[in-house]
Amino acid sequence: MAYITGGDPTLDRTVDIAIALSAAGVDFLEIGIPFSDPLADGLANQLGAQRALAAGTTVPKLLKTIANIRKKLEFPIILYSYLNPLFQYGFEKFERDAAMAGADGLLLLDLPPDETLLADNQEKILHRIRLVAPTTSEERIRQIVSKASGFVYYVSREGVTGEREKLSQTIGEHVAMIRRATDLPIAVGFGISNAAQAGQVASLADAVVVGSAIVRRIGEFGNDAQLPYRIQEFVQPLVDAVKSVHR
Repeated sequence: MAYITGGDPTLDRTVDIAIALSAAGVDFLEIGIPFSDPLADGLANQLGAQRALAAGTTVPKLLKTIANIRKKLEFPIILYSYLNPLFQYGFEKFERDAAMAGADGLLLLDLPPDETLLADNQEKILHRIRLVAPTTSEERIRQIVSKASGFVYYVSREGVTGEREKLSQTIGEHVAMIRRATDLPIAVGFGISNAAQAGQVASLADAVVVGSAIVRRIGEFGNDAQLPYRIQEFVQPLVDAVKSVHR
């Protein structure tokens, strides 16, 4: 699963990048809704959000862009967001409009699992992707995953998003703990930035999430006419590493 910030560097380029990621063999696309105070994100994703907001990205414009992506591509699209943009848009309206645009799931970064949205009391039309952290107890994991659908996202390390030279040594232990609590697939993200790391995580989990490494390259090549190809070129070896393990 690849993560990009919606509207970075522009909304039109977001469509081009999505097509390039599909061509690289990515199975899921995670699109971040840019927000001015992304507390769970490291520098690369913070800058991606700044670029997207500076380019005029709004939630309604991004949903139109997702609808455009959906016309061209079939892979699942997961929306990654903080609570504030959806609060301003209206939770029920957002879920309805996002589903109509072609989104499949929603991952809310700063909504505690104990809290529910008004929309949670209605029939859910977007999968609720729930987060589990390295510090989450086994009892708490059971509580969190009981409210999840689609898959569970395991945050592989404490702190914010960003590339890391080394993976946490406790990924396998925590993935096993989550598996005891749910039959849902488990995706692992935060810190994965090269093919070797992607392959290592793929041997432990059902899905591998790469974000900051992609977003950083979008920032580096943002004005390059070959930006989509540059992203495809970077992501292809990571996809190959993951799929060679799962084959």
